Amino acid sequence: MKPLIVTGMSGAGKHTAIQVLEDFGYNCVDNLPVPLLKHFVDLNFSGQITGDEVKRPAQKNAVVIDIRNGRNLDMLQSVLDELDADGKGFLIMFLDAEDNVLIKRYKETRHTHPISGAGRIANGLSEERRALAFLKERADYVVDTTHLLVRDLREELSRIFVDQKEYKNLLVTILSFGFKYGIPTDADLVFDVRFLPNPFYDLALRPLTGNDGPIREFVMKESAANDFIIKVNELISFLIPNYIKEGKNQLVICVGCTGGKHRSVTLANALYDRLQVADAPYGIRIEHRDIDKDAKRGK
Repeated sequence: MKPLIVTGMSGAGKHTAIQVLEDFGYNCVDNLPVPLLKHFVDLNFSGQITGDEVKRPAQKNAVVIDIRNGRNLDMLQSVLDELDADGKGFLIMFLDAEDNVLIKRYKETRHTHPISGAGRIANGLSEERRALAFLKERADYVVDTTHLLVRDLREELSRIFVDQKEYKNLLVTILSFGFKYGIPTDADLVFDVRFLPNPFYDLALRPLTGNDGPIREFVMKESAANDFIIKVNELISFLIPNYIKEGKNQLVICVGCTGGKHRSVTLANALYDRLQVADAPYGIRIEHRDIDKDAKRGK
């Protein structure tokens, strides 16, 4: 089995990934010096010799190499080229996240960025991105953790390294929201569905959500709702291959109504169902950001 090189941005979840991989049976080494990488790969393919000279199968091995290697990182490109030339395969997984999310994580944990020191975290992240750019381009898997909880990351890694399913570098998030709570700051595409009749004004329907049958029937009985799904699906189907070609890793499609409870939830679900294609070149998830906010406010 090919050894796995785990790399990526500081704060993007490499430590969590290593813990998850260990649960999957991987032998993991954190912060391996670059000069030792060739020896690590050699050992991976050599197997272990028992007393009767019988080779055991090579184990699953993973190693973290990142910006903490300092100047040694400059020689990594040539080391990887040598391994390729020797026919010793390896896989690279690059963990990434948006800068604003990485900065927030650093502030919450009060950790120091490896190269920013007492300076601004943003400057350290910018320098780190430049230093690691060649690894991201070379990566077999680019996992963007901007919108992933620990359990989500575990599921992604399980699909890749346990279920052996093909990994889709583009993760599409369908996100319903309420305009009165603000447009999501990470939105790539925003669709306003407040042009549809609002179930809120029907007292029998008001307590329900777009996940309930009566709301779905109320919203989808409008021909405009069905036309909306068809047209948006056509637009997204056109855009996604171009986003993939560009190298985009995250696409957040937001569907909004007034409170984020009825119309937006219904249409986000309908769009999610349309985009769930077995052989799609992307992964997809759905989230309803504001579905419970009115209930929590007693409205």
